[in-house]
Amino acid sequence: MIDDQTEVFVLTGAGISAESGIATFRDANGLWENHRVEAVASPEGFAADPAVVWRFYAQRRAQALTVAPNPAHRALAELEARLGDRLFLCTQNVDGLHEAAGSTRVTHMHGELMKTRCSVCDRPPFDDTRHDFAELPRCACGALQRPHIVWFGEVPFELHTIKRRVQRAAVFVCVGSSGVVYPAAGLVGEMTYRRQMGEPVRSVYVGLERPANADEFDEVVLGKAGEVLPAWLAAQAG
Repeated sequence: MIDDQTEVFVLTGAGISAESGIATFRDANGLWENHRVEAVASPEGFAADPAVVWRFYAQRRAQALTVAPNPAHRALAELEARLGDRLFLCTQNVDGLHEAAGSTRVTHMHGELMKTRCSVCDRPPFDDTRHDFAELPRCACGALQRPHIVWFGEVPFELHTIKRRVQRAAVFVCVGSSGVVYPAAGLVGEMTYRRQMGEPVRSVYVGLERPANADEFDEVVLGKAGEVLPAWLAAQAG
């Protein structure tokens, strides 16, 4: 049961956005325009060729603007409306579909596609839907601006807060995550430890395929998140 006193932690991954049509931007060989995706999504790649990196993210922005939230996103927004701050929604996705569905308390551990920040100074990130760059964008300080994305080799945002919220949640729900990208894939391990210590906590995975860390979950519910998650949440509400 998830009643109005239950603390719930939800982690979402690429699977929930894929159902809305978000592209992976990798071909069968793991490449984008003959570049390794890691090369256009890393500090080293940006330093070597910022124009290529910006072209990659411009394409991602343009594609993201054409998609809409699916029933799984909306179900989580409805859960937030009921639980308020007792729901902690953490996403690995950068697309903003949770907000488009109505969620207002979203922690983006890997950044946000529709935001830009300076690559040097500490000016705050700003909303930015531009996806056609005639020139490389620059900050008022003169340095190049960069997408507000956590690249390969960088530390995800809000890790301390994320850990604290996992440690106080009674229910952990993971939706559409592969279970191979860390530190996100290790969060369910916090629930495993707490259960072993005798705490009455539980964890569930929802998605098309079993994740790499499926054995860590108390329950694995297979199917499209847009079909399975709303029904599962409705059943938990009694």
